[in-house]
Amino acid sequence: MAAAWQWLATWEALAVLLGIAYLLLAARESLWCWYAAFASTAIFLVLFWQVRLYLESALQVYYLGMAVYGWWQWKRPGETGALAISRFGPRDHFFAITGVLVLSVLSGALLTRYTDAALPYLDAFTTWGAIVTTWMVARKILENWLYWIVVDGVSIVLYLDRGLKLTAALFAAYLVIVTVGFFTWRRHYRAQVAISG
Repeated sequence: MAAAWQWLATWEALAVLLGIAYLLLAARESLWCWYAAFASTAIFLVLFWQVRLYLESALQVYYLGMAVYGWWQWKRPGETGALAISRFGPRDHFFAITGVLVLSVLSGALLTRYTDAALPYLDAFTTWGAIVTTWMVARKILENWLYWIVVDGVSIVLYLDRGLKLTAALFAAYLVIVTVGFFTWRRHYRAQVAISG
């Protein structure tokens, strides 16, 4: 049992370091963020399954695909060069938030009824919130950072409950990094707008 926990802690620490690298590189709009994301995600896929966070584990499969998609989106030049930062309108926010909440309730109910999942509604909320928000990062939508503040804050509760203290600490650090990321991207967005006239 002690050896299993040591294994879990070692891999968790590596996933956390790669997760921090991902966000710091994403805030700088570095393509390397997607390599760190892929490696961290592969580790978390196994770890979350081990602690019965089934939707969080399934989410990692999505993250693996999004790491490839994000890398491709950021790498390929658009009509005007690199992918530019854009914004969501009120209608986009309405559909994103409503969709996350409805899917969270439905998924949480299914997990409660058919599995031994831990904290099924929180697991569902962080999963669906992260799915939407990760897509927003890949498309360089400015408000992704604000969505991450909510998702990461709820994730801290989830991970503390499951004994993943390093992962909870990672998400506490994420709260700081995503705040910095928001202001960095907002500055870049304003510069883009000023240049395009």
